[in-house]
Amino acid sequence: MTLSEENYLKAIFHLENSYRNGVSTNALAEEMSTKASSVTDMVKRLSEKSLVNYKKYQGVKLSELGRSKAVDVIRKHRLWEVFLVEKLGFAWDEVHEVAEQLEHIKSDKLIKELDKFLDFPKRDPHGDPIPDSEGNFAISNKMLLADLKKGEAGICVGVKDSSVEFLQYLDKNSIALGQLIEILEKETFDQSMLINLNGNELKISHVISSNLYIKTS
Repeated sequence: MTLSEENYLKAIFHLENSYRNGVSTNALAEEMSTKASSVTDMVKRLSEKSLVNYKKYQGVKLSELGRSKAVDVIRKHRLWEVFLVEKLGFAWDEVHEVAEQLEHIKSDKLIKELDKFLDFPKRDPHGDPIPDSEGNFAISNKMLLADLKKGEAGICVGVKDSSVEFLQYLDKNSIALGQLIEILEKETFDQSMLINLNGNELKISHVISSNLYIKTS
């Protein structure tokens, strides 16, 4: 497969959680920052290779083969992110673009040895699960911080938004994975929160709490 085809499969995989009945070409165009006509051409090509199931006006879904290919790319991407952070000292907001390039390396032996070298990590630096060599994801009972109520608390285990801007905001406010976050106050009007973080109080918006994953038990 081409690099572009792999990127499309990965994008469809991520969008399928929000589009159970099929990912629309418009949604895929927005995700890929391209025109709907270009998406249609690519989807047809992927369909010819039996990587997706596509019917006009009904959206696109990954086939079993397509899902396997997408998960393989995601696995490589997340393993490389772990390597960059743990072994090369990259910050978590620096690794995405580099991993985007490394994820297309074809050597199965390299990825197998990389996984072993990293001691078979289960999650990437952003808290996302790393599928195993069989394509299986670890089950997680995480929830969004925004869904917690006053007086509740949980451990920060991941981010929904992994953009550079959001990760830098978290660093600036000393919010990191593994920290205990307690809800001190929650505004009814705008759902903003006052949280306790390592003994310090911090006011965060609903946008922030909607992009932090928490594990409560």
